[in-house]
Amino acid sequence: MQLVVGRIGRAHGIKGEVTVEVRTDEPELRLAPGAVLATDPAATGPLTIAAGRVHSGRLLLRFEGVRDRNGAEALRNTLLIADVDPEELPEGEDEYYDHQLMDLDVVTVDGQEVGRITEISHLAAQDLFIVERPDGTEVMIPFVEEIVTEIDLEEQRAIIDPPPGLIDDRAEIASTREAADEAPGEDS
Repeated sequence: MQLVVGRIGRAHGIKGEVTVEVRTDEPELRLAPGAVLATDPAATGPLTIAAGRVHSGRLLLRFEGVRDRNGAEALRNTLLIADVDPEELPEGEDEYYDHQLMDLDVVTVDGQEVGRITEISHLAAQDLFIVERPDGTEVMIPFVEEIVTEIDLEEQRAIIDPPPGLIDDRAEIASTREAADEAPGEDS
């Protein structure tokens, strides 16, 4: 199975290094020197990592055969893809690969059916489950511990405790103006 483990950003310096947006919880394993990665678009790869380092909090990689800034810039926005054994599990507890989460049924803590995970969106702040409801509409659920309380791979479901308004239109809106409008002693 193939997993996206990074996206190449801009060139760094003049010797062929690139910045990499890491999309794996295991960069030391997936993005280590010597790793051979498939790419999207496929025409730019496969790429073999020659060297890597962290500079100012960003991962920099250099690939075999890429010796200058022009070569590095030509790789910009390329996705890096690692081959992973489908039976392999992430190292950390409460960590999951996208393929383990896809198609899980999503239910609330009180048993209400919400839908099925059809996509996982990896954003800078957090990951989002894109959940297709039974009526065909979609809802986005932040994959954070406060909302996604349990992932049960045996039962193939994700259990959520959504705040008001996340999966329905019953949001509780508190407004100081509404409170002032309802103040006692005022005539309407």
